[in-house]
Amino acid sequence: MDVNQIFQHKVPWLQNPDIRPYVYVRDENSISQPGKRHRLDWFSKAPIFKDPLDLAELPFAEYIYHIENIAFGPSAMPMPRWVFYDCAVMPGFVCGFAYKKDKLPALLKAKLPDFGDIDYVPLSLFIIIPTMHKGEWVAHNLCSVNSFLDKSDQFYGLGFLSKAFGLWYANVEQCSGMTQWGSPALKLHSHYGHLEVIGAYAPVHSHAKTVTYRAQVNASSWELFFTKEADLEFLEQYEKTGLLIDPKNEKSMIEIQSKIQNNEGPFYLNASEVLANDLKAPLDLYKPKGY
Repeated sequence: MDVNQIFQHKVPWLQNPDIRPYVYVRDENSISQPGKRHRLDWFSKAPIFKDPLDLAELPFAEYIYHIENIAFGPSAMPMPRWVFYDCAVMPGFVCGFAYKKDKLPALLKAKLPDFGDIDYVPLSLFIIIPTMHKGEWVAHNLCSVNSFLDKSDQFYGLGFLSKAFGLWYANVEQCSGMTQWGSPALKLHSHYGHLEVIGAYAPVHSHAKTVTYRAQVNASSWELFFTKEADLEFLEQYEKTGLLIDPKNEKSMIEIQSKIQNNEGPFYLNASEVLANDLKAPLDLYKPKGY
């Protein structure tokens, strides 16, 4: 089954006329020539635009806060409002998918507060922030309503497609980011390009057992997240190092971190293995062949 068939069977919501991508960005941060860098035909619907500095758009922000707080509250990492404004809205790019409010399914509407008059309600949130390193953006936050919906009611692939839309729309060349070892999010983040581990342990972070990664964005590999096929290009270019990182073992993270600091890398994760493995299972580290 190719990715188009998968979209038809598993991601019917993507074709729902009442669901559209959104761009929540101040005018000065608007993307020039969106979608030019990566050849992709997944996002044919024009996005809706929301201005975070417009007081009339406050209800849209309240929905974003609500979804994000439910998603990250249990891990003690809900995003303070000032962080969203200072670190995301002002320097960065915010996007996702939104549902026409008067068409919201009853089961979803029942789980959301009513924050007032608004045309579309956000279903997801992806934040990327440009860095001083030309061409590099940092993925700051990714979440969706799937975090509080029963599995049978979830929007399949919503998180993955929200980040994919953002990377595609903003013409992101290199994406870096952070997530915790053993987190389901790693299964998503490893599929946007060959994922290099540039930090295996982060005591500077609130959660030291954090992986810091970067990837050269490669849209041609995104369909593998849905087809579950092996990334043959990765297997041609990389080989196992014999090293493992254990999401349950802080010592293994520190050992790999020391190797990174000693310039014994670079080390990469195989997205196919990340997707197939149990979240708590050790992961092989790879290196470029002949390196």
